[in-house]
Amino acid sequence: MKSYKPPAGWSMQAYKFALDPSDTQVLGLRRNTGAARFAYNHMLRRVSAVREQRAAEASYGVAEADLTPWQGWSLPDLRRTWNDVKQWVAPWWSECSKEAFNTGLANLSAALGNWHASRTAARNGRRMGWPRTKRKHAKRSARFTTGAIRVDPGYRHVVLPRLGRIRTHESTRKLARRVQAGTARILSATVTETAGRWFCSFQVAACRDHSRPAHAPRAGRVVGVDAGIKHLAVLSTGELVPNPAPFKAALKRLGKAQRRAARRIGPYDPASSSKRTASNRWQRAQAMVTRLHATVAAVRADSWHHLTTRLAQQFDTVVVEDLHVAGMVRNHKLARSLADAAPATLRRHLGYKTGWYGSTLYVADRWYPSSKTCSGCQTAKPKLSLAERTFNCTTCGQSLDRDVNAARNLAALVRHVDLELPGDAKTGRGAHVRPARPAPAGRAAGREASRPAHPVNVARQRTTTNHESCLLTER
Repeated sequence: MKSYKPPAGWSMQAYKFALDPSDTQVLGLRRNTGAARFAYNHMLRRVSAVREQRAAEASYGVAEADLTPWQGWSLPDLRRTWNDVKQWVAPWWSECSKEAFNTGLANLSAALGNWHASRTAARNGRRMGWPRTKRKHAKRSARFTTGAIRVDPGYRHVVLPRLGRIRTHESTRKLARRVQAGTARILSATVTETAGRWFCSFQVAACRDHSRPAHAPRAGRVVGVDAGIKHLAVLSTGELVPNPAPFKAALKRLGKAQRRAARRIGPYDPASSSKRTASNRWQRAQAMVTRLHATVAAVRADSWHHLTTRLAQQFDTVVVEDLHVAGMVRNHKLARSLADAAPATLRRHLGYKTGWYGSTLYVADRWYPSSKTCSGCQTAKPKLSLAERTFNCTTCGQSLDRDVNAARNLAALVRHVDLELPGDAKTGRGAHVRPARPAPAGRAAGREASRPAHPVNVARQRTTTNHESCLLTER
């Protein structure tokens, strides 16, 4: 399935609205999301059966030309096979939108493609296994790409294929006005159920104005941001952004809700080690646990969205670290706090918001010692334990919070880079950089000689001069 590339000056954006469907509309939503799950599971079983049959035939010495033909797993192949068999396997198919079935087929095609890419080393990361069937009570979702997809002019309803007008809990004015003005185009709509609530997410191609917003003047050209646990983030300006720690705040209520669910008849019988039908009281107790987790996730996401939007609007350049969060959570003493803070969200949000607001994101190399280097004299300490919350420099005598020191070092990496804003006409998208500074003694020991002393990866496309010896390296 070809991905859509927005034209120059446009970018992809999502608008998410909480739905307030009637009981009849809830049945329609569940019917369509269930259709997506059914198509996914049926075609996965068909592909798996053909794969197993071919393996069995090959074990008996059947020639390659005489083996059972493959069931193609590209989206056109899956769709063609589904259209041939849907009359018999799903005689109720006409009650749902064709887009619902296409959602399941597209997801299956992507899952099988990822499995094959992982198996052939074309995909990085942890090796992926064969796709599994989707459970009935798993997250419900369906995507609509054609048909009647729009926001109602009254700003209180959305229109979806085969589902009609569905009321929303909040106003759709922002998206509706952009569509009416021609600065936004709706590409698709995805309905999902989260913790008993239904949401509709519109994928939109939006025209972005990179001029500086009048309500948020630029506070400075460069800011370094150090994500942490005690504070959500520390800025090079000295600002300490508090960490709401939503999971820690809800831990007592979560424990109480989970103990209540454990006392009721759940879907698993530990005495006989078998499945059973869960009671209604267990389902209600489990729904409370799900709602608490959804609240925790919403508070965490809201905190990061407020911070990253402000950074992208108020600063020309934002510098963050390339954190190896997957490795950090292996420390079981910090795993819960790290997961609660979700520091990787900082880079992910800034990755697209800096493009929206005309600022630039730089990512410092993972091995750059921002915490162990003095921001005043650039002297690096050989060791700095996590218990030392104040950085005391033995060379120049500077003493300050270790996180503020790290943020200042990040900002200093590109402090002298002569960047031009996207709207400037003098040098366009160019950047002049200074040569890399020599590393202090012992810092580069055991590393590749070709690695710069202060490497910084450009997260957005920027051209640089003197690539071999410059401070910045383009991603």
